Amino acid sequence: MDIVWKTKQDLSDRQTGHSAPLPLVPEGYIAKEPPLFRPLSTQLRAVSLALGTDHALLLCANGTVYTWGSGSHGQLGHGSLVPEKEPRAVEALWGLPFRAVAAGGWHSACISEGRDLYMWGWNESGQLGLPSRCCRKEDEQNKGTGLEGSEETAEDVFISIQAFPALVDIPHVPEVDRVSCGSRHTAAVSSEGDLYTWGWGDYGQLGHGTLVSSDQPSLVDFFPRRGLCVEDVRCGPWNTFVSVTLADPTG
Repeated sequence: MDIVWKTKQDLSDRQTGHSAPLPLVPEGYIAKEPPLFRPLSTQLRAVSLALGTDHALLLCANGTVYTWGSGSHGQLGHGSLVPEKEPRAVEALWGLPFRAVAAGGWHSACISEGRDLYMWGWNESGQLGLPSRCCRKEDEQNKGTGLEGSEETAEDVFISIQAFPALVDIPHVPEVDRVSCGSRHTAAVSSEGDLYTWGWGDYGQLGHGTLVSSDQPSLVDFFPRRGLCVEDVRCGPWNTFVSVTLADPTG
């Protein structure tokens, strides 16, 4: 494998019309292997890796989830906001084997072998599917009442950072097959082939026909209305992609 970086001379050549390699970093160089390559511990048999803005999740062959990197938004799931330099098992998930992991900008998700969805990290935009003050405020503004007309009560609980994994309840969805995370939104596919999304929606990335954010997982009815079954989903930072097939009319 060759990794090619551009030098300042390359940039100058491009400006004058000469061909040059794709620029990745200034004053770069050519290397035969990643310059920061480090082998994992021999005890970690990795089967899947997910990368957030500045953290990582690793799924091992035995179903254990490891995280490391920045913990400033609770995205590592260790109950604190401190960083981890080495992969560390998420102790709160011990005893549960997992089959998939996903990482957003500053939040994380994983699916257990029993098809349950767990999430943790930043919830400012409701991307964890937990109560968010920002979503509550936006909802009140859209209704034209404003927070002043609907004061918070002692029973109101809003979560900005969830530093431990939390089980996410998606109404009418007993099993989750796939999950993907954007910068501040999340999408999941049920075992029945339905797509659910939640979190920040200002760019229409939730697919509900509005630009409204939501802290509640909601069905994207665009697909069932057209007889389509969602097979997989991938979130970009501010967008969402799905692969679909025609739904089986026999059920």
